[in-house]
Amino acid sequence: MSDAEQKDQERRLAWFRRARFGMFIHWGLYAQLGRHEWVMNRERIPVEAYEKLADTWQPKPNAARDWAKLAKAAGMRYMVMTTKHHEGFCLFDSELTDYNAVKRSPGRDLVAEYVAAARAEGLRVGFYYSLLDWHHPDGARCANDEAARRRFVEYTHGMVRELCTNYGKLDIIWYDGGWPLDAEGWESVRLNAMVRELQPDIIINNRSRIDEDFGTPEQHITPEAGGRMWEACMTMNDSWGYTPIDRNWKTAWDVVGMLRRVAAGGGNLLLNIGPLPDGSVPYQCIGVFNEVGQWLAKYGPTIYDATDSMQQEWQTPGAFTRRGSTIYFHCNRWPGSELAIGGLRNKLLAARLFAGPAIDFTQEADRLVLAGLPEVAPDPLATVIELEVAGEPRQELGPGCVLLDEV
Repeated sequence: MSDAEQKDQERRLAWFRRARFGMFIHWGLYAQLGRHEWVMNRERIPVEAYEKLADTWQPKPNAARDWAKLAKAAGMRYMVMTTKHHEGFCLFDSELTDYNAVKRSPGRDLVAEYVAAARAEGLRVGFYYSLLDWHHPDGARCANDEAARRRFVEYTHGMVRELCTNYGKLDIIWYDGGWPLDAEGWESVRLNAMVRELQPDIIINNRSRIDEDFGTPEQHITPEAGGRMWEACMTMNDSWGYTPIDRNWKTAWDVVGMLRRVAAGGGNLLLNIGPLPDGSVPYQCIGVFNEVGQWLAKYGPTIYDATDSMQQEWQTPGAFTRRGSTIYFHCNRWPGSELAIGGLRNKLLAARLFAGPAIDFTQEADRLVLAGLPEVAPDPLATVIELEVAGEPRQELGPGCVLLDEV
């Protein structure tokens, strides 16, 4: 990447690096079956049988308004919606196929409704688009038939062109489903050059088989190497699409913990909802998102702004985020009136509850003890303790003991 290209990439990524938290929405025909978004593939439902779902889907009007309001309340700053998943059904109007939400049921452009809803709440707009397509006759043939590949690639590029042309300014294109072609087969360089010509401020993920602007670890929180921007995409249960039999729901405590981890690694969290067939948000998500939003309303600076890296190791009560020489200990397992932190290699200058009173402390060798704390956690999701230290913050623990650095 040239210096000019790198500078432009940083310009386009600037808002994304500050966003920290977004909503992912997986919604399509599969919601009517309620058995995961891969149901067509996993149950080997024939195309002709599955396609009938396109004539029975009747979402309520403007369901996306509820999603956007919930995202805003949760402290999210952007949204990404599935415009077409692997099933091949387009939630937008297209001149390239009648298999879409305007020409079949529900008879209207669901992507347009989503865009309007996100913008009404001041949220950035992202489009998910699956390159993989189980419905298109060339979707599988393209791997072994050059004529089929050319047809399918032009179809794919044409759809992405429609998405980048018909909905105003977009912030993210989020590809998925790179099977069965490689970057050369998808002609990804040409595809993304077209996207940037149409949307010069857009950022593009790494799933068109080339790295582009940011990485997308899925169902795990793992920072990219070398300071490259990344976004962990995670589900609220174990499914992306609506799956009521999947009851393994995350709690607000879980989500706040994930937010701390992405912030500490300089990344973002894209947290998914799988709306019901009518577009309603699963009730298990609503309370959690509101709880998280209330927590962020108080502790937001320790997540949104505290993304400097810090050497740290695991400990039972919690872990850190950092901004410069200020470190924030997110204590999500409250120990009572006294909290010990081992291995901090910096002289502590001051300690206080975040946005609260000062805390008494003693520091000897590599053991820091915070005393006089409330017996009960001030915040059960995570109480944040703000620590001002001298020098570059770091924590070292291991099987032996170390001494406090000279500072």
